[in-house]
Amino acid sequence: MKALFVTIFMKPEHKDRLLDELWSDAYGSERDEPGCLMFNIAQDDADPNVLHLFEVYRDEAAVDAHVAMPHFKRFAEATKDWQVKPFQVVATTVLYPRPESWAKRAAPPHR
Repeated sequence: MKALFVTIFMKPEHKDRLLDELWSDAYGSERDEPGCLMFNIAQDDADPNVLHLFEVYRDEAAVDAHVAMPHFKRFAEATKDWQVKPFQVVATTVLYPRPESWAKRAAPPHR
């Protein structure tokens, strides 16, 4: 199991557009990628222009599949100029819960 912690630093004037693209990417990830087990988006309490993503994937191949998906490529290309700096990614290996305890979550309704 792989987990990614991603931090996005948005330009305030592009926040709404970036969020729309991000929701499409998150929804597409959970809907279209069997290896994507979780895709959470959180707003920083100290700075509303900073987002934190928590993504869980079945394995490294699922992470590779994610970055190759059209919805991710569209997000990355569309939003690159809407960010103060490139997003930061911390890649980790999940120790708990154990892989056998994960069940594929149903994708949430799209906003």
